[in-house]
Amino acid sequence: MSRSMPDKMCTGPEAAFKVSDNPRACTRGEEGGVEEKRGASMSARYGLLRRWAKAWATLLMLLCTTATAQSRPIRLLVFGDSLAAGYGLPHDQGFQSQLQAALKAKGYDVAILDGGVSGDTSAGGRARIDWSLADTPDAAILELGANDGLRGLPPADMQANLAAILDTLAARHIPVLLTGMEAPPNLGAAYGAQFRAVFASLAERPGLLFDPFFLQNVAAIPAMNQADGIHPNARGVQRIVARITALVVALLHKVETEPNGSQP
Repeated sequence: MSRSMPDKMCTGPEAAFKVSDNPRACTRGEEGGVEEKRGASMSARYGLLRRWAKAWATLLMLLCTTATAQSRPIRLLVFGDSLAAGYGLPHDQGFQSQLQAALKAKGYDVAILDGGVSGDTSAGGRARIDWSLADTPDAAILELGANDGLRGLPPADMQANLAAILDTLAARHIPVLLTGMEAPPNLGAAYGAQFRAVFASLAERPGLLFDPFFLQNVAAIPAMNQADGIHPNARGVQRIVARITALVVALLHKVETEPNGSQP
């Protein structure tokens, strides 16, 4: 007695399940394929969700970091001698205080770090620059050289000292505004030319902002100076600040667009 056989038959463990009259596949085989496809689809979706979550977490971290950086004042180091320290003036009339007020009036939140030491030469500044950076400034104004000139010190030595200070600041990725100085006329034209050339040479450094003469339109004007004829009075400082503020603003923009290593 003959029996008709189906076109396709499951054998082994699959024989316990219904044999499909559809010659394509066994019923269990179809279910397994569907389950595998569903699992692969869910894995792909889960992987995509994880990637999106990581991307959003990274973006949130960057936003929080930026907000933190913007929530504190920009730390500006004023590194110099008695001109930076405000010698002979009440605190609120000195260069640092008047500069801070001028920047605040323009909408800049700046914390001035006092690096002014009366009587300091470029050599003295070089000796103390490292520990002066303990408060991690975001930018710096370098104002030195007046006492080198008053003492008739070699311009070549001044250049080496100022270059070393600039190198130290550059190594910390701190943008700098260098202010120049003129030698006293009584030291002669040759000395004056060498002295001036030091600042002109240093000013060629890439990225350095430069103000050729800190005491421009103030030096040798009695109405702008104290009784010693050397240090500016409050009016003289006001004139200096009015002239130099635009350069300081440019310095602050460097901090905002090119964050340095001292930023949190």
